[in-house]
Amino acid sequence: MAKYIILDTETTGTDENDRVIQLGYMVLGAKDIEVHNEFCSSDVPINFAAMEVHGITPEMIQDKPACRDTSAYKRLLELNTPDNYMIIHNAPFDLKMLEKEGFDVQMKVIDTLRVAKHIFADEDAHRLQYFRYKMELYKEEQKEADALGIEVKAHDAIGDVLVLKLFLTKLREAVQEKFPGENPVEKMVDLTNTPILVKTFRFGKHKGKTLEEVAREDAGYLRWMLGNMENLDDDMRYSINYYLES
Repeated sequence: MAKYIILDTETTGTDENDRVIQLGYMVLGAKDIEVHNEFCSSDVPINFAAMEVHGITPEMIQDKPACRDTSAYKRLLELNTPDNYMIIHNAPFDLKMLEKEGFDVQMKVIDTLRVAKHIFADEDAHRLQYFRYKMELYKEEQKEADALGIEVKAHDAIGDVLVLKLFLTKLREAVQEKFPGENPVEKMVDLTNTPILVKTFRFGKHKGKTLEEVAREDAGYLRWMLGNMENLDDDMRYSINYYLES
């Protein structure tokens, strides 16, 4: 039977050379819930910006095993089959970090950030902590944490996993409501891999305007973006082409 792995990492930073220093995840099966949460050592120093966010200091990981030597990582390898589901908020970041540890994901991936952008398109933000307060998940989390023996802290791997577990329930309900008759889990996998239609500019000279409006009034600018902005993400590129063609 399929298992659902809800995962988060904390890292030394966000650059190419940064590494995992905390691996936390829950495994949801038919009956039981496994909780894994381990700190890891790293040859890469923790940068101060990262330390400010997650509060992990060099002393906390001193003498800890490297990520791939932890029992949490070894168990994750055992779970890494196409029958199971990996659920992460902003999956590309964590998966890229795990790749540096030799982990090549074989599970079906649900990125709750991307799914939320599809389902809650008009929200001001799609960060996990935003939904924690917007959906009042914080009112439920302590009871859940006590049952699982987890301490809830923002920007802590296992604390964020617990919040994500609560958010996942709400997200699944919203997916089921929007796509009745479809399997909500498989639909979330599908939405993870579906381009997001960006409706409004959040930067540049057209900030605040809709892409549809700019396509009518300044299509040349959109074509310039396609040809000259190398860092244009796939969703924005898809959206520009969509509005130019329509």
